[in-house]
Amino acid sequence: MEALLIVVAFGGIVGLVIVVFRRGSTPPPDVSSRPTQKPIRPSRQPARHPKPSPPPPAPFSAPHAQPAARGRTLRGRAYVVDGDTIKIKKTQIRLFGIDAPEMNHPFGKRAKWAMFELCKNQIVTAEITAIDDHGRTVAKCTLDDGRDLSAELVKQGLALDWPKFSGGIYRALETADARKKLWLADARQKGRMHVWETFDAQQAQKAPR
Repeated sequence: MEALLIVVAFGGIVGLVIVVFRRGSTPPPDVSSRPTQKPIRPSRQPARHPKPSPPPPAPFSAPHAQPAARGRTLRGRAYVVDGDTIKIKKTQIRLFGIDAPEMNHPFGKRAKWAMFELCKNQIVTAEITAIDDHGRTVAKCTLDDGRDLSAELVKQGLALDWPKFSGGIYRALETADARKKLWLADARQKGRMHVWETFDAQQAQKAPR
């Protein structure tokens, strides 16, 4: 009986050893066959570039200037030709009711630059009043704040009221020395064109040859 128990016990021990041996010899699971996950990359937004600024107005070109019809209103940025002439949208405009010196006359360049400063970064509204004898569009021009360009230039002493066309509405705005300073414009209004001819002849003689 004791011998039987010994045999049974010995068989159990041998079976336990075999089980442990089999577990220890089992290879680890193959992780290489598992699907791999790709790393998540943050999305890139397209770079924002500043919008280009609009190009400056093209310089005035007399051959491409177009007269506007009476009663029409033009609105836009103005290109300054001289003290009393501007251009809006290819239309050359003579300022209503005033007379500024020509570019080759005394104070002519100052009048142009004064008008340039008035129109700079501004929107000008031109109410067409007539087409003059030279085919130019005549208009009363104002800024958005209500200022009349003709009146402003007269107040600076760089243009004269021209009663023949204005009805005298700007005469009270003339500076005390305006008629003396702008004597060539004053002579034109009085029909003394020989004064212009004399001045032009003197300038021609002074010009380098």
